[in-house]
Amino acid sequence: MSHTPNPVVETSIALPRWAVVGASDNPERYSYRIVKLLKERGYTVYPVSPKLDELLGLKVYRSVADIPEEVDVVDMVVNPRIGIGAMKEIAARGIRYVWLQPGAESAEIHAFAEENGVEAIDACILAVLAIKRDHRIG
Repeated sequence: MSHTPNPVVETSIALPRWAVVGASDNPERYSYRIVKLLKERGYTVYPVSPKLDELLGLKVYRSVADIPEEVDVVDMVVNPRIGIGAMKEIAARGIRYVWLQPGAESAEIHAFAEENGVEAIDACILAVLAIKRDHRIG
């Protein structure tokens, strides 16, 4: 059985600047592991959490709107009730790609994404990068 790559997934993982909404300083949490792996693979990572100031040597931003640099992709690791607020900031900034980790997706988020030209991807970046072990940015 052959696997046909998803062009949206392939395009977005090739982009260098990722925000992680729901970043945690708990090494057991997926959001911590996502920030760590993206950083290790050479991505520029912008952790987003109102609870932290720094994570793995990276400045943490209170919201997507607070990130002063350009962001290519947002990875959401939050409850959809929180995620819809982040989606409004993402659309306002013109960010085109959002990865929704398991549990972060909802019909409301997908409808909002479609209405605002955002590609919403229901996939775990940890799993995708585990498959693409040699994939590095930079």
